[in-house]
Amino acid sequence: MILVALPFSASLFILFVPSENINLIKILSLFISFLTFFLSLLLWVFFDVNYLQFQFLFDFFWVSSLNLNISLGVDGISIFFILLTTLLIPLCLLTSYHSIVLYSKEYYIAFLLLEMFLILVFSVKDLFLFYICFESTLIPMFIIVGLWGSRDRKIRASYMLFIYTLVGSVLMLLSILYIYIRTGTTDYVTLLTYNFTFNEEFFLWLAFFFSFASKVPMIPLHIWLPEAHVEAPTAGSIVLAGILLKLGSYGLIRFSLPFFPDASLFFTPFIFTLSIIGIIYTSLTAIRQTDLKRIVAYTSVAHMNLVVIGIFSFNNLGIEGAVLQSLSHGFISSALFFIIGVLYDRHHTRMVKYYSGLVHIMPLFSLIFFFFPWLILDCLVQEVL
Repeated sequence: MILVALPFSASLFILFVPSENINLIKILSLFISFLTFFLSLLLWVFFDVNYLQFQFLFDFFWVSSLNLNISLGVDGISIFFILLTTLLIPLCLLTSYHSIVLYSKEYYIAFLLLEMFLILVFSVKDLFLFYICFESTLIPMFIIVGLWGSRDRKIRASYMLFIYTLVGSVLMLLSILYIYIRTGTTDYVTLLTYNFTFNEEFFLWLAFFFSFASKVPMIPLHIWLPEAHVEAPTAGSIVLAGILLKLGSYGLIRFSLPFFPDASLFFTPFIFTLSIIGIIYTSLTAIRQTDLKRIVAYTSVAHMNLVVIGIFSFNNLGIEGAVLQSLSHGFISSALFFIIGVLYDRHHTRMVKYYSGLVHIMPLFSLIFFFFPWLILDCLVQEVL
């Protein structure tokens, strides 16, 4: 609960700080974000790997008469996504320390609120509260892309991000309401013991799938991602590729497989077909791109579709590989967007043709740039093997 309260309380405090005290706002935001990261490391240190249930539990009775509670907990899957979130947010703030000039106060508030919502997404044990936090991440991300984007189409990109992911989630909201009416609860642990009929699983799985598929994203719901990456500021691209894309794969592992196992098995050929088409199509599309951000954006779609294949392999190695690939992609794609941001801040272009011969004048930079694609290729090979 402290991890959630820290960024929220910091954003409230910054709200009342005058905009002229920009150094205080920056230092406070960085301090709170790094403090949140170090506290999240304590979760990892004190996490009991031999205990299979949720740990570090926090329960608060929200609406007792409706059986709606605020319930938080961490297990072996969510802890790594929380660590990834608390690591990347302070790095995002560091990359923006000198580049963001206009509305800096609002910028740091948006990132702190985004961190709070992401930590909640990976720790809530209530289905309805998960949906609220799941969709709330769109609000600060919409503002970040639309207000601090780098080019003229940033408003269009922010609306594409918002509409594609929000419309896909409307069906999930309806399915959550159906589950609540059917079972009388939205508690995650309780719902794991409930057996839906195959017809119920069929439609509920589809509703959840459209919501998570737009986050992964899977074809044909991937159109918003390249636009959002190209128009977003460097920190926006880092958090978008590093964390927000993982909400889809996390949702599939957390909800679709355990709640609707029969429907998941039934739709596996459909998932494999869609994912393979997505991998081939986006890989070929990435080859012909001339914008560095678009190249990484399309390869991100391909990597996340491979993660989906691992999730629906229905064996421990496949699911563990999917989680590993999600985490590795979070690190590596974020690093690549940071490197591209370094080039853009210096030369104000991302066109590949303008950077020929870069290895001769920036050898260390080029070494780092080649290291991360090699690292993600190594992770892909290990997962396949």
